[in-house]
Amino acid sequence: MNAQASSAPSAETNTRNGAQVVIEVLREQGVEVVFGYPGGAVLPLYDELFKQDAVRHVLVRHEQGAVHAAEGYARSTGKVGVVLVTSGPGATNTVTGLTDALMDSVPVVCLTGQVPTHMIGNDAFQEADTVGITRPCTKHNYLVKRPEDLARVLHEAFEVARCGRPGPVVVDLPKNILMGPAPYCPRHAVRRRYAVRRDPDPRRIEEAVELLSRAERPIFYAGGGVINSGPRACELLTELVRETGYPITLTLMGLGAFPAEDPQFLGMVGMHGTYEANMAMYACDLMIAVGARFDDRVTGRLDGFSPGSRKIHIDIDPSSINKNVPVEVAVVGDAERSLEALLQAWRRRGLGSRRQAVAGWWAQIDRWRAVDSLRFRQEGEGIKPQHAIRRLYAFVKDKDPIITTDVGQHQMWAAQHFPIHKPLRWLTSGGLGTMGYGFPAAIGAQIAHPDKLVINISGDASWIMNMQEMSTAMQYRLPVKVFMINNRWMGMVRQWQDFFHGSRRAESYMDSLPDFVKLAEAFGATGLRATKASELDEVIAAMLETDGLVVADIQVDPVENVYPMIPGGAAHNEIKLSPEDDGVQEGISEEGMVLV
Repeated sequence: MNAQASSAPSAETNTRNGAQVVIEVLREQGVEVVFGYPGGAVLPLYDELFKQDAVRHVLVRHEQGAVHAAEGYARSTGKVGVVLVTSGPGATNTVTGLTDALMDSVPVVCLTGQVPTHMIGNDAFQEADTVGITRPCTKHNYLVKRPEDLARVLHEAFEVARCGRPGPVVVDLPKNILMGPAPYCPRHAVRRRYAVRRDPDPRRIEEAVELLSRAERPIFYAGGGVINSGPRACELLTELVRETGYPITLTLMGLGAFPAEDPQFLGMVGMHGTYEANMAMYACDLMIAVGARFDDRVTGRLDGFSPGSRKIHIDIDPSSINKNVPVEVAVVGDAERSLEALLQAWRRRGLGSRRQAVAGWWAQIDRWRAVDSLRFRQEGEGIKPQHAIRRLYAFVKDKDPIITTDVGQHQMWAAQHFPIHKPLRWLTSGGLGTMGYGFPAAIGAQIAHPDKLVINISGDASWIMNMQEMSTAMQYRLPVKVFMINNRWMGMVRQWQDFFHGSRRAESYMDSLPDFVKLAEAFGATGLRATKASELDEVIAAMLETDGLVVADIQVDPVENVYPMIPGGAAHNEIKLSPEDDGVQEGISEEGMVLV
């Protein structure tokens, strides 16, 4: 069918209906894919989707999966992900995904059906107060009550989703608005309503460079905001870090913003970050935070967070600055433009590399590195989860894969043991910690990149939450590879129960798990299994060589714990490296000064 057909004005009415307006907005916004699930309130829209071929629809098996797939699409491309669901339960099923996108700053536009405007408030069939329900978990939301507002609201929704700190936007569409006549206005005719400061204040840049030039124990601390800003921001961050000669650490969401193989990278920071990254954060005298929000999984106990440092915070969201941690220099602006301004100012002063000036700091960092905080012991035929992930990396490191994860121990082991060297290659749920995120996110990424290798590193408990999306992957012939770290526990829950609740493992054991190989085969996919270390490489090779969806069930040590670990309510220098560790490390004074 001609792509123009659905959006063309009717010969009889010389106008479009609301559903045609929606399709035309999607086309003008450059939308190529919509993830959705039909229902009565949105059937007019599905009818128009059927009549055209410019916008592709991917049928998921649950609305939560639709939002996570749109997140995976958005995060692997830098574009806005689009969701289409019906009213009532269709809309309410998106709440987890919308909250996940809000916490992790993912641009998503979610179109929800609604009962006709004259029935709103009458408890009509499949009616829900979608605007009220989603207000706390979206960047903004709309209920379209007048057909003349439809095109403007939709264009505005895309602008709000992608501009500034990205996030999810809901547009609630009553059925009569979709079915009745509605005027169209093009994108350029919509008055800009969302003002964002992208260029940093030059005075703050000069203040930041002055502090950078005098630091003795500096560290860069970058987060997902750098990746959200775009690939150029990551390139500029890399240039600045290398030019200064300073160390850098990344958050869980920031992995890939700086090459993991670079010797200036200290590894991930935070609760399960490396010893050297956390100790350097604690002991630094200058912290340069870029696109990171000082969340609790990074800071630990706030009154013990980097007590001896001055702090520079670069963020496009002014509400994030001084929210959790007070800073000396606040730079409000886009990460790309701010980093470019910093780099130019650094070069104007002719500062060059200060590697020698901070040689003592690097010597201390090297001593922390020598601790080898990610060490583990692979012995015998039992598979350590860290070993499994490292073997996976050895097989795919030259294939430039996109990695998605679910949430739990496997997520932390993947962050620790699977180095990420480029942006847009690491998709995980950080802020909300959503089990069931990884597989539908992998589907979205695979839709966006049909020729790339997409691997979902998952856990048995997480994967079960959205395993129905195997049907989606099979319908669209998506060759996603699922690498399941199966320990038969809700692993992180069990670890916390052991550490903080007297080893009372209440309801964290996953009894009666399905046979994952047979389950995959029941959906028409390929199932593989490794129960011994000697089988691991053969299974990984077969997974990669097999066409289509593959689920590899990797049965690992059921009670292995994630280390390092900063216990909840502890500071960075109270990091635990092993079960025997008392959690208080030597080498740092109470004032945060290095004891060489």
